[in-house]
Amino acid sequence: MALAGIELRYLVDHITEQARDYYVSNIYGVDKNSILFKLHHTQKEDLFMMISTSGVWLTGVKVEQTEPNKLLKRLRGDLLRLRLKKIEQKGTERIAYFTFEGFEKEFVVVAEFFGDGNILVCNNEMKILALQHSIDVRHRKLGVGLAYSPPPASETDILKLAERDFDLLASSDISSAKWLGRNMGLPKKYVEGIFGIAQIDPKTIGRDLNPEQVAKIYKTTKKIIDDVVSGNHDAAIIESDVLPVRLAEQCVAVPSFMEGLDRIFTSGIVERGRSIRSGESEKVIEELQTRLDEQQKAIGTVKAKSDSISRVANSLYEMVSRGITSISDESAQEILAINGARLATEKGIQLLLVHDEKIKINPDSPLQSLASVLFDAAKRQSGATKSIEAAVIRTQKKLEEARSKTEAQMRLAAVSHIRKKSWYERYRWFHTSDGMLAIGGRDAPSNSAVVRKHLDDNDKVFHADIFGSPFFILKTQNPPITSVSEVAHATVCFSRAWREGMYGVSAYWVNPAQVRKSAPSGEFLPKGSFSIEGQRNFIKTETLRLAVGIIPHGDEYVLTCGPPVPIMRDSTCYAIIEPSGSGMAEAAKKIKIELGKLQDVAKDMSIDDYIRVLPAGKSQIKETGRGGAG
Repeated sequence: MALAGIELRYLVDHITEQARDYYVSNIYGVDKNSILFKLHHTQKEDLFMMISTSGVWLTGVKVEQTEPNKLLKRLRGDLLRLRLKKIEQKGTERIAYFTFEGFEKEFVVVAEFFGDGNILVCNNEMKILALQHSIDVRHRKLGVGLAYSPPPASETDILKLAERDFDLLASSDISSAKWLGRNMGLPKKYVEGIFGIAQIDPKTIGRDLNPEQVAKIYKTTKKIIDDVVSGNHDAAIIESDVLPVRLAEQCVAVPSFMEGLDRIFTSGIVERGRSIRSGESEKVIEELQTRLDEQQKAIGTVKAKSDSISRVANSLYEMVSRGITSISDESAQEILAINGARLATEKGIQLLLVHDEKIKINPDSPLQSLASVLFDAAKRQSGATKSIEAAVIRTQKKLEEARSKTEAQMRLAAVSHIRKKSWYERYRWFHTSDGMLAIGGRDAPSNSAVVRKHLDDNDKVFHADIFGSPFFILKTQNPPITSVSEVAHATVCFSRAWREGMYGVSAYWVNPAQVRKSAPSGEFLPKGSFSIEGQRNFIKTETLRLAVGIIPHGDEYVLTCGPPVPIMRDSTCYAIIEPSGSGMAEAAKKIKIELGKLQDVAKDMSIDDYIRVLPAGKSQIKETGRGGAG
């Protein structure tokens, strides 16, 4: 399906509203025409925005990469951590401009949704830095280093449509549908829908329309345009197309136009990916089948040579029975010829040629000795078939694996559902044994966010009595001592104490009113730090011990790390860890392997997910097991 200009207008406005104050946290290549942006906000759920040559939409799924995207490296280098400043569209042209800013830089990604489509990366002066493909046609030229120039714009701005714009329809000598499509720039599906709703024959010549019909076409056109752009939608899927408003009776309702786009466009990307995978797999299968055919042919050839040599060897015994004493005799030559052999000399060396096989002989040797030489040569040929047969078995196995892999790829979905994360999952988090939520900072920015954005009057604030400690918040009033102790334990474990292996460090808790978000007069507070006033309530932590667990979350699972007792209770499986051992990446791999032995879902989680929950520093697994939720 092709995206209409009025549909793009709605998408630009809707995504702008949804993505306000979001920044780019990751960019994924999907195929050569599509790029997935992960947009992050400190207080809202992550958004996933797909920019493709077919359109732009917010998606709820992540599509496996099926082929390289030439812009991905450039986009990651330029845009990661930048804020999505604005999205623009000029009129209803099928071009969207995405402006990203940050770190005193600004870039514009231009997405063209007409023709074959195009995606370009420009600087803030609209100089092209990279693009999907260059263009050199009569009215414009696009290439690296050139200024971006859009195609000539339409004269009619249908967003400002007035009844007088239809005056020419009443005097036109072409069909009214053709006039509407040509002058309003509307796709055929909208033109047909407008005339269907207005109940006017689209083939009617413009000059044959009466004033009431012209007025009705105008009003219907304007209403549809206004409904599409404003979001007054009654979205539906018609065959392989999705419309924000219903223009036909035969259609399938869809909750929203955005969801419909996600279904149709993502389905198209997936099918194209499957086709690419299928083609690659078929090429591998074809190559393996050719290799197998050649190996089986080689076995036949070698066996034929061995049989031919054995036949010649047996003919030498026939010569002996006839009283022939030398292979050089004329009668011996005749027998050799009958069996496809002959004597030859090359560079002074006497040879017996059996078809194209050369066997070195001494023609003066007794025929019995020559027969023995030939039988040895036949045996060597026969032995060669064993190595070829072994190669055939290996090739057959690879061929079976390739066919099975191809079938599995065609069965498996190329998309994975993007789970909507709870707000607290952007921080360190766990639920205490009393079921109370505790959240903590991962670094200076999240430390600051935890206190500044999520600290309520009834909460308790925790900090370890050591430089390099996160702030943790226990989200409750008058918490039991069990919960207080667990949060204090987590605060120490996620501090520098873990990395340094410092046992016996204490943590303390205070009330929100004791936390000062600005430094005292004449002092300086680093980012992510706060000053504490008044009495501190200390709790000593004797051990450094955490649990990594897989926690049920609705119909899905999440990974978290915290004090062993609550994690073991809430998880389906867990791994107890202590300081020292392997670095974070290696420890994450080991934990994934061990938890994968207990629950398959552990294998589906990425290494990054495991690294993200671990404390900074080295860790070692001390114990694994099934949790209380298993």
